[in-house]
Amino acid sequence: MYTPINQWAEDDRPREKFLLKGKSSLSDSELLAILIGSGSPNESAVQLCQRILASTNNNLNQLGKISVNQLTNFKGIGEAKAISIAAALELGRRRRAEESVELKKITSSKMVFEIMQPIIGELPHEEFWILYLNNSNKVIHKAQLSKGGLTGTVVDVRLIFKTAFEQNAISIILTHNHPSGKLLASDADIQITKKIKEASKHLEINVLDHIIITENGFYSFNDEGIF
Repeated sequence: MYTPINQWAEDDRPREKFLLKGKSSLSDSELLAILIGSGSPNESAVQLCQRILASTNNNLNQLGKISVNQLTNFKGIGEAKAISIAAALELGRRRRAEESVELKKITSSKMVFEIMQPIIGELPHEEFWILYLNNSNKVIHKAQLSKGGLTGTVVDVRLIFKTAFEQNAISIILTHNHPSGKLLASDADIQITKKIKEASKHLEINVLDHIIITENGFYSFNDEGIF
């Protein structure tokens, strides 16, 4: 039988529980329930959010990919509530991205994956990014070079090195994502890498690696011996 949240024991209500026990005591569905505020006539906000999460196998990363229109398909979720959910998840993604880059010294391809996965790992289209490093191999700047479609993006080699000089970078790491999830370098990936490396020789900027990012993994040209 459906019982409205305002009739629950006080320490079971999401907002009260947040204040009494702290944010870590709440489940994902309870946190989402605070965002949307209310459910529908037949279910509480918590029950509604449990249903939404169940549709993504309780995976917040998957929930972050659901559009506002898809969220409004759930009874009890209007456009305003859907936008609140989408905005909160986007803030979480941006927080992860910011936390990952704080003048980190790059010592492995995995570290590059940890920096870039929150930024491009879950995108439905390709983006090409450059990490700019100082002489201690610490990231001093990161920049999107281009944004493309599902299968590719156009790379302006001149812009890469223009930014490198502006940032006083000693070396760079190339990264782009594969929305398909395939962890293999295409012929186009290999050719553009060779083109950038060749240009770098004349400009005294080291190209340390080219890393392909997917949602769950990465492919390093350096690790694979392509460099």
